[in-house]
Amino acid sequence: MERYPRIVLKPGKETALQRRHPWIFSGAVKNLPARVFDGDVVEVFSASGNYLATGHFQHGGIMVKVFSFTRQPVDLPFWTERLREACDRRKAMGLFDLPGTNVCRLVHSEGDHLPGLIIDWYNGVAVIQAHSAGMHRVRHELAEALQTIFGDRLKAVYDKSRESMRTSHERAEGKAEGNGFSDGFLLGEGEAAEIMEGGHRFLVDFVTGQKTGFFLDQRLNRMLVQQYARGRKVLNAFSYTGAFSVYALAGGATMVHSVDSSQDAIRRAAENITLNGYSSKMHRETVADVKQFLPALDETYDLIILDPPAFAKTHTVTHNALQAYIHINAEAMKKLNPGGLLFTFSCSQAISREMFRSAVQAAAIETGRDAGILHHLSQGPDHPVNIFHPEGEYLKGIVLMA
Repeated sequence: MERYPRIVLKPGKETALQRRHPWIFSGAVKNLPARVFDGDVVEVFSASGNYLATGHFQHGGIMVKVFSFTRQPVDLPFWTERLREACDRRKAMGLFDLPGTNVCRLVHSEGDHLPGLIIDWYNGVAVIQAHSAGMHRVRHELAEALQTIFGDRLKAVYDKSRESMRTSHERAEGKAEGNGFSDGFLLGEGEAAEIMEGGHRFLVDFVTGQKTGFFLDQRLNRMLVQQYARGRKVLNAFSYTGAFSVYALAGGATMVHSVDSSQDAIRRAAENITLNGYSSKMHRETVADVKQFLPALDETYDLIILDPPAFAKTHTVTHNALQAYIHINAEAMKKLNPGGLLFTFSCSQAISREMFRSAVQAAAIETGRDAGILHHLSQGPDHPVNIFHPEGEYLKGIVLMA
């Protein structure tokens, strides 16, 4: 008797799996078992009956997300070994216990052969975010596995999957129910964590904050801002809780202006500035929609950071997203002093690096700025990209001098 339901592909549709791409699209599937449900572990076979892979099933365009190309039991020991491998990779790269840093992304979905799963480490608190029904279903096993790996070093495990498990329809309708999903502690308790990154202190609200509470993917890019900030007046647009602002002040910025549409995020930014010992006279906070704030702004700056939320969550809206990137970058360039620096980012997976560069180029043409590219930026090494899954390279950044 087979352990897991069997998914059979159409003839010739096994090529992508043989190249180790971890997604199986619905159009490649020949037939489904009589009873298979979202989140079920399934085994995938070619039309000729050869085993190909094991993954989580979910109705939709991406029907199976593969986490193993070897036939084996998928149980607590399996998840424990997978998490241990992800942790060991970060330790081997020197990412887990850096001096002055006690935060790290422990699991980065396809980049760690665990598609649909994100785990961030905040000074002993592990925050889990499931992006698939299968990973959400095994959240308790994942918490148990983390306890086995870290022992007393693990203070708490928090499941923050409600938002990521909402259907696209619910997002479009602005609903918050998430099909009955709820966030909560799987182990331990708490409301926030104080962390260290790059020698700087931050308060991370993993319960009510965006994503898992902090944007760890920008660590190296924040360090670059610190390197360039000396003597400059800085605007941190879409600032969230002010991480870029803290790094800019640490680098010697004369003044930093943080702008975000969230009152709570701006309050946290002010707290982080104070936590690091900087005077409120060196930092100004504004609650505003950046897209409206920039055109109405009279001030100019020597360094501007643009780190907006994803303008394109799917490929169907890339045109509108590109227009938004052109507009926001053009408005920023208008407020940049001659010889100033623009750190501009896109976290939209649907926008390629080439598309983003073209949008920034169009903004420079529109504003008549003779800009030069100093750096191409990406996510940090604790957010690895599976070489067989290029879609995992979602963060694109450019540093311009204009």
